[in-house]
Amino acid sequence: MKTPLLLALCACLAITTVAQQPFNGLDMSMGNLHRLSDAKTRSISPENFTGEPGKGGMATLEQGNAKHAARDLGQGWKVNPYIHIEPGQTFTLAEINSSGAIQHIWMTPTGNWRYSILRFYWDDETTPSVEVPVGDFFGMGWGEYAQLNSLAVNVNPGSAFNCYWPMPFRKKCKITMENINTERMTLYYQIDYTLTQVPDDAAYFHAQFRRNNPVKGAEFTLIDGIKGKGHYVGTYMAWGVNNNGWWGEGEIKFFMDGDNKFPTICGTGTEDYFCGSYNFDTKGKYQEFSTPYVGLHQVIRPDGLYKAQQRFGLYRWHIMDPVRFDKDLKITIQDLGWRSGGRYLPQQSDISSVVFWYQREPHAPFPKLQPKDELEVN
Repeated sequence: MKTPLLLALCACLAITTVAQQPFNGLDMSMGNLHRLSDAKTRSISPENFTGEPGKGGMATLEQGNAKHAARDLGQGWKVNPYIHIEPGQTFTLAEINSSGAIQHIWMTPTGNWRYSILRFYWDDETTPSVEVPVGDFFGMGWGEYAQLNSLAVNVNPGSAFNCYWPMPFRKKCKITMENINTERMTLYYQIDYTLTQVPDDAAYFHAQFRRNNPVKGAEFTLIDGIKGKGHYVGTYMAWGVNNNGWWGEGEIKFFMDGDNKFPTICGTGTEDYFCGSYNFDTKGKYQEFSTPYVGLHQVIRPDGLYKAQQRFGLYRWHIMDPVRFDKDLKITIQDLGWRSGGRYLPQQSDISSVVFWYQREPHAPFPKLQPKDELEVN
């Protein structure tokens, strides 16, 4: 039997052991912001493509895209703050050969956001773990600005895209942007990251885009074919409605770890999954909202001319309630409205989605991204 003195000694030893553990600079929060670390802070932008120490702002007037504006001041005075990505070109935004994590991404892409494709590759993989049009990745699937204020993603005036999903890697990180448009793209961007040791239990960040226009059979598959161990952390949906009345009666279903006909998790309605209620209706109109974990941040209303349909942007981040799976995961949502006689209406909406999850590599191959005409918002 342990005496009070022995128990107190054990507690002190435990506290000392915890205190001696070096902080790796990951899992940042207000609770550990005071802790010192040997992690190294780096940042990649057009003013420092490699992120190397002491290499920022070195572009000369012969090299910089803004050489005309800087012609009176010269090197060191905002000579190359942006890049151009030509039609059909894929540009490597960042390539990091080390162990660490992406902690923040900021960018302001021009042109058609659905025609700019972001891809992330971790370590030595040859197929991307992230493949998403840039607008959809940041919750702007309709190609129109709407303020979004959440913990994982912020979109600020005017069209400033910010991402705070933590993205660890052990050997290498590569981020590219492909311009599938017929017009040149101008891109200001900054990728902030840390070089540090990554713990064994850290999984890799993944994101995948899908679109059905229209949805067939009144059921939209957000993701299927996920294999391995991981946890699901977020949903973004761009939902275009092609009928009158309330459109979000459908249930979301999470099939995991061998589920067949019936899922382990079954929601009660679209607005319920996105943590609203009763059609997001206040005083006879849709009420936009944007909070740390959930939001109906965008409502595009008909204008009596060319904007003929209602369109919505919604997000749900599973930051405090990740959906953990050991072997496999599939997620569907029903595309349901109402018809006469109090009956459900199987709809044929225009739905795009991005799903976000972490898992151990290797990941299952993604479906081939749809061609440009099928990505187009119209």
